Amino acid sequence: MGYHSSDSWHAYFQDFAYTNQGRTRMANINIADLPAKTFAELICSPIMDVYVGESRRHWCLHRDLLGYHTPFFQGQSHLDGKQKFGKIELLEDDPHAFELLVKWLYQGKIDDVSDLPMEKKWDYADACQKLYVLCDKIKMPQLKNIAIDQFRKGCHEAGLVPGPEEIKPIYDTTPPRSPIRKLVSQIAARQIMDPDSESDAGTYRMCFEGSADFAIDVIDAIRQGSGPKLFQDPTEETGCFYHEHGASQLCKVG
Repeated sequence: MGYHSSDSWHAYFQDFAYTNQGRTRMANINIADLPAKTFAELICSPIMDVYVGESRRHWCLHRDLLGYHTPFFQGQSHLDGKQKFGKIELLEDDPHAFELLVKWLYQGKIDDVSDLPMEKKWDYADACQKLYVLCDKIKMPQLKNIAIDQFRKGCHEAGLVPGPEEIKPIYDTTPPRSPIRKLVSQIAARQIMDPDSESDAGTYRMCFEGSADFAIDVIDAIRQGSGPKLFQDPTEETGCFYHEHGASQLCKVG
């Protein structure tokens, strides 16, 4: 047990991070419900420098608290993150989403979008969408579930939905069959099929071009949402529906 060195973690770096029944992680216990002694030990650990986003926004966070919540931060390298000499870089992630993560790390909760004024609901929903992607990467499923619920609620209360600029990064950074892919593809499908919406399939061209999965998911969502309704058979139609000439021009075929 203990540290390999002052600059790197052992895989099992602190006994208090595990139950007496073995090496079962205790992170399913909300940080707010921990005994005071355990929480104090977590925040007495060395400080890690964490840099997030292109702006390299800087946080100083307790190492053992990070490790309590997720094993992502324990290794020497983690996907897009790099840990060297007490430094972690998450330069492809969103600082606003990381703000919410920090609140969860220390308080075990994030704000409810319903408590925010109307002008802040959409920005908060957008941050929760990015928080979901971050939590998916760093393996924090409980907060990920909370984030997607807050995202959905924020969209509903703000009366806004993500456009192609928000949807494409989701498909770029999440795995197939991800719940958030299902959510945003259903949103896009509903926008396309809504006769009162200004959106059509062309609105999502960048998403269709960037991901075949998005195209499949949207088509599946439209099929599920429209029910057992069959299009008219185009091979049975008569006339010049598929000819290349103007509508007012005389058709010389047939």
